[in-house]
Amino acid sequence: MGTNVDLSVQIGNSRLANPVGVASGTFGYGGEYEGLVDFSDIGAIYTKAVTFESRGGNAPPRLVETPSGILNSIGLANVGVEKFISDKMPYLRTLPCAVAVNVAGATEEEYLRVIERLENSCIDDIDTVDTNGSINTSRSGIWGYEVNVSCPNVNHGGLAFGTDPVQVERLTSSLRKLTKKPLIIKLTPNVTDIASIAKAAEAGGADAVSLINTLVGMVIDVKTKKPVLGAKTGGLSGPAVRPVGVALTYKAKRAVSIPVIGMGGITCADDALQYILAGASAVQIGTANFVNPKTAGLVLAGIREYCVNNNVSSLEEISGIID
Repeated sequence: MGTNVDLSVQIGNSRLANPVGVASGTFGYGGEYEGLVDFSDIGAIYTKAVTFESRGGNAPPRLVETPSGILNSIGLANVGVEKFISDKMPYLRTLPCAVAVNVAGATEEEYLRVIERLENSCIDDIDTVDTNGSINTSRSGIWGYEVNVSCPNVNHGGLAFGTDPVQVERLTSSLRKLTKKPLIIKLTPNVTDIASIAKAAEAGGADAVSLINTLVGMVIDVKTKKPVLGAKTGGLSGPAVRPVGVALTYKAKRAVSIPVIGMGGITCADDALQYILAGASAVQIGTANFVNPKTAGLVLAGIREYCVNNNVSSLEEISGIID
């Protein structure tokens, strides 16, 4: 039985040490989990969304539990790009794992301004080329970008971009011109044809697509006869959405040749392996981080054990093998 398993993942011109990341909006800016996790177990931190100006987010309540999941309506509350650079990046630069900055905006111009500002913050960093040909941008602290065109709980931008393949391709193409770092487009499940959106991202120059973001949901308090969330609707996540995420990962991978990063309801290695068998090259842990911050490490160990037990030397051997 072989024991040498290559769990690294190529995304664009760079590699992730392993396929298990932590999803945006569930891991803050990394420091919130200091002392709770071994960051070397994490392939990538996908940061809390960053917009050009700071955002206060939606009115409370912002969270409500549902069967096998939660609804959130945070509304992309964040510190804004300048505070992110000055207050968050110094810590993120110290971590041993890759950092993918999640970028959001209300307009195409805002997305462009955020990435342009982040790129300029790295202007003095010298990229080096590793022996495997990958670009190493560890000095800047920014490995790549995950572009949120899929948030279901903001009034402008986000979901509006993510449901229109023409806008997705145009936005991706514009962002592609600003950076050589891995560019990942995060897709919404709230569409009738995920394949067309994934194809649009690929046509625009994306290095990968990640999916799924949360599904739109509502919880009503029958006593008050009002929605529980301050914004009325929110994004559904947790184990309840996993079958949807796996199915859409399967569909997206068969539409594009770029890597697909799967997420939605992953709580253990078997959940992650479903995504990988469906076509994912990597996965992200989301809501499970709130239950057990060490989930990513446990999932990684489980994937490695599965590969050893099944004589799998790399994830490429089993990614997308489902007909």
